[in-house]
Amino acid sequence: MKPICVPCERFMRSKHNGIYFIEGMPVTPDHRVGKGAEGWQPYKIWCGDLWHCPTCGTQSIVGVGNGPITERHKPDFENWLVSAKGFMVKDC
Repeated sequence: MKPICVPCERFMRSKHNGIYFIEGMPVTPDHRVGKGAEGWQPYKIWCGDLWHCPTCGTQSIVGVGNGPITERHKPDFENWLVSAKGFMVKDC
């Protein structure tokens, strides 16, 4: 089933398949969740599909695999980091 926009009561539409993104980790254990980049560092690279609501424009990434493509301790991490284009989820 397609993702659903709850406020608009509509199915979302696929916008881009195979979008790479970074899962961030806090630099310090007491760092708070938020949009600002400071206090966060890249941890894992994931891939999913970007969907959007045709009414309100809300976007969501779904269809993410069971595991990350790579993690920061692996030798290919820096190469994948370029593919992720800087989009980092700052939550843990």
